[in-house]
Amino acid sequence: MPLNYTLSLIKPWAFSQDLTGPILHVVNQNGFHIRAMKLIHLSKEQAGEFYEVHRGKPFYDDLIDFMSSGPIVAMILEKENAVVEYRKLMGATDPVEACVGTIRRMFAESKSHNAVHGSDSDENAIRESNFFFNVLERY
Repeated sequence: MPLNYTLSLIKPWAFSQDLTGPILHVVNQNGFHIRAMKLIHLSKEQAGEFYEVHRGKPFYDDLIDFMSSGPIVAMILEKENAVVEYRKLMGATDPVEACVGTIRRMFAESKSHNAVHGSDSDENAIRESNFFFNVLERY
């Protein structure tokens, strides 16, 4: 049975462009409920730990530099089949390839500055949510 929650991050570029409010509006309009949320600035070490699964890939160092370049908004979102539904709402990683109406199509600058992150599996939703939030921070 699929999880009913997923982790979402509003990435540093989107936060710096004051896109948090518009992104949250789209999230809410699509039936997601925010169950935890915080503003945090990851260190390079924290970003490296979070994206450990990508270590060794060609984009890893740039990803770590980008994700530690400024504040992010971390959220746990709730909705039935949340991981799959949020990935649909995010759209393709490259905003040019993302469908009209998706977050990345509306708000991303480029493939590397794609505005948001979302868990790619139920297992990662659990791991990623636990990375950012303890049990007392979830509602």
